[in-house]
Amino acid sequence: MTISTYLISAVLVFSFSGLLAMSGLGAAFLFVPLFYYLGVPLAEATPSALLLNVVSLFFAGINYWRGKLVNWRVGLPILVTAVILSPLGARLTPHVDKKILLSLFAAFLIFAGFMMLFYRGKQHSTAISRNLEISAGAGVGSLAGFLGGLLGVGGGNFILPVLNWVGLDPKVAAGTTAVVVVFSSLSGFLGHVTLGGLDPLFIGVTAVMAAAGSIIGSQLMKTKISSAQLKKIIGVVLWLIAIKMVYDLVK
Repeated sequence: MTISTYLISAVLVFSFSGLLAMSGLGAAFLFVPLFYYLGVPLAEATPSALLLNVVSLFFAGINYWRGKLVNWRVGLPILVTAVILSPLGARLTPHVDKKILLSLFAAFLIFAGFMMLFYRGKQHSTAISRNLEISAGAGVGSLAGFLGGLLGVGGGNFILPVLNWVGLDPKVAAGTTAVVVVFSSLSGFLGHVTLGGLDPLFIGVTAVMAAAGSIIGSQLMKTKISSAQLKKIIGVVLWLIAIKMVYDLVK
């Protein structure tokens, strides 16, 4: 890789790690297409992005855990099923046509952008039943784990809307999602990394920037930026990337 690739990647990782950490989401779903367009092979971009998810959300997750913003009763079923199914999705990645895989990325980004811009979670007046916690957690964990491993995205954008839908406070939903995605991303990374090598320098530089961005972003979320503003920014960014990917696929 060229020096410019390292520098541009470092800046993008710092910026997007901070931005997405504010919502408890990993930025792997952005890093994979961004790295790919910067010239990083897809087989290397995917595990690299998942590892950066682990690094960035580890620090964000600590902040949210200390702030008592993690619901383990809901999060644990999601975590277990996501960790189990993420390597399966990762193993299937080499057997999926590259155009199909990138088309899935574009569809995923469009969906995620729609959820960020238009979805509004509702607080329920009654407490969530334990059966609903387990069934909803296991269901979304299975889907997020498999698709997250297949696409190298960690699955946070599948998890967060469901946690909002079942009635969790938005901040608790974000904190719980962040912790779950650390483990699902690690599981997916271990499934992908056995399929190809990584550039140690690239990983080292971007991991430091991911950690720094996540720490700053999680602190800013508490004091400076509203959830509504953040969701709009993220939604627009996701759609711009999706449009670029669709253009490249059809041209």
